[in-house]
Amino acid sequence: MKLIIAVVQDKDSNRLSEALVKTEYRATKLASTGGFLKAGNTTFLIGTEDENVDDVLQIIKDNCKSREQLVAPISPMGGNADSYVPYPVEVQIGGATVFVLPVEQFEQF
Repeated sequence: MKLIIAVVQDKDSNRLSEALVKTEYRATKLASTGGFLKAGNTTFLIGTEDENVDDVLQIIKDNCKSREQLVAPISPMGGNADSYVPYPVEVQIGGATVFVLPVEQFEQF
């Protein structure tokens, strides 16, 4: 058995949740916040048998797309202003960050 932890952008979370339910994979959704952009994310915890991991990963891949977004830089407060860029920068956001972990034991009460 494996535990799949998928961190996805909030914009993709409903689509992924619906796809998981449609294919009868159970998941727990947790609200989370990204460290770099401080933007809202959703973390999915999905427990599944080893043979289903590739199917779940494909569902995540199909429903979580990366996109470009302009981000206004944060002014350095008391820091080194030499590397400060005073104009918006385009960054890639979205997609999914996925971890697949082995599960030693699973209980449901």
